[in-house]
Amino acid sequence: MLKNKSSEELMEKINYRFKNEGYLKEALTHRSFSNENDKTKKFDNEKLEFLGDAVLNLITTEYIYNLEKDKNEGELAKLKSQIISEPVFSAIANDLKLGDYLYLSNGEILSGGRERKSILGDAFEALMGAIFKDSDYYTTKDIALKFLLEKINNLEEIEGTGDYKTILQEVFQSKYRKMPEYELLSTKGPDHNKEFKIAVKLDDKICGVGIGKSKKEAEKNAAREALEKIEEL
Repeated sequence: MLKNKSSEELMEKINYRFKNEGYLKEALTHRSFSNENDKTKKFDNEKLEFLGDAVLNLITTEYIYNLEKDKNEGELAKLKSQIISEPVFSAIANDLKLGDYLYLSNGEILSGGRERKSILGDAFEALMGAIFKDSDYYTTKDIALKFLLEKINNLEEIEGTGDYKTILQEVFQSKYRKMPEYELLSTKGPDHNKEFKIAVKLDDKICGVGIGKSKKEAEKNAAREALEKIEEL
């Protein structure tokens, strides 16, 4: 069974030495390990993950705001939602081999937890939250951008950053404080070869229409069309 590697090695990789290594251990402790080994079940990385998410949001928003001065609010929200995402964070964690340093339960290890994208993405957020707690915003920003910039410049190569429904939802929440609504407009064809036509709406306004062989595919295509026209909405 693979044991978690030395935190010393990880600190060398991220080029940051913790003053309080307790923050680092907390960031690397998954709740499954806590449930298996800690009777109080209170020591895990979820609060640092919450903090890290907020810090990464600010770092990314500030960066793209200054870089993409020609983009409007909707376009910036779309770009931010692609960056602040599990696919990007898990890709960074994978580059760091962060899974090798995590404290996981035996069951989680045996079921592939060290490679699970959701666990890796959360751990990266928690690690950034830990650095913020141990230092300050600007130190965290320098470290985070070192990892984020490579991914920002190659978003199209990261599987999952084209999740149009998720991106549209985050854009709508950011820009309008509302959720997109999907409406089935029509269904045609035999059972083995159906075609669905679905509209995505903001209030009663149709923002995009998609066609697909399944409702899921049609919704995805509708969301993609809405994102392409986001500056017109």
